[in-house]
Amino acid sequence: MEINDYSYWITLAHLPNWRVERVNHLIFGLIDRLGVSLAEFFSSDTSIFQGKFHLSEKEAKAIVQAKENLTDNSILVEELLSQGFELIPFDSPGYPVTLKNNLRMKYSPTLLYVKGNTQLFFEDIVAIVGSRNVSDEGVEFTKRVVKKWTLERRVIVSGYAKGVDRIALKTAIENDGKGIVVLPQGILTFKSGFKNLHQHIIDGRVLVVSAYPPKAGWSAGLAMGRNAYIYGLAREIYVAESGNKGGTWNGAIDGLRKGRKIFVRKATPKEKCANNELIARGAIAVNDSGNVVKSLRDYNERSEQKTLFEFQ
Repeated sequence: MEINDYSYWITLAHLPNWRVERVNHLIFGLIDRLGVSLAEFFSSDTSIFQGKFHLSEKEAKAIVQAKENLTDNSILVEELLSQGFELIPFDSPGYPVTLKNNLRMKYSPTLLYVKGNTQLFFEDIVAIVGSRNVSDEGVEFTKRVVKKWTLERRVIVSGYAKGVDRIALKTAIENDGKGIVVLPQGILTFKSGFKNLHQHIIDGRVLVVSAYPPKAGWSAGLAMGRNAYIYGLAREIYVAESGNKGGTWNGAIDGLRKGRKIFVRKATPKEKCANNELIARGAIAVNDSGNVVKSLRDYNERSEQKTLFEFQ
């Protein structure tokens, strides 16, 4: 696309106070149903916005105001492209199909900012999430299942937070695997992360993704929203360890509400985590190797055998 086309996408993707569903429906209506280019759309005035494009008065005024950002967004696009970033719009063939299928038009980000091997979007992706202050049990589970998945040539998707996220990515890289990092911030603000991951990105083993304005800093709100994109990119979702509040918990609960299968490590009675509560709410219990626990009795027998072995 031309730089101006990208600037149109950025302008629409980050319209203040617009839900992503409304933006996606607007773009879908323009391009697929009306055959109108974004350039033609942005050249319109308030009367055309309300008449031809059926926008409300409030929406029309928001678009007119947003047009003032087009020049700045064109400059931003040049900055992004010059630094090797790619922009992938919702209607692009390069947009991850799994994300679109899982989140649908209602929740799929209108525009993705990426750096790295975009082919990873179309491989077998599995997500592993968990607490920042993860227990030894959660750490060992994360390392064990990630090693297994890398042998199966699966791509690991996670955030880049302390704890399970970084352990998962580090384990994947150390075992010649591949990973997708989904950011809770704008892609231009991830400078230290890019420095650490530079060689792995060049080698095609790591892809970094953001759905937020490129210069947006980290915030708790963006971190919470980012979890939905991690879950959306994955075919399977595993929880190594969760508290009864926070990003991992809210992401798992949201996934269950949306009908996703959430696999959760079955915790022992001595552990102080909310894993078993998630299982009680409909998540699927897995053992320490990531295999589905067929029954509570099956799990207890395995735990007893493990304890006996360790004692001997």
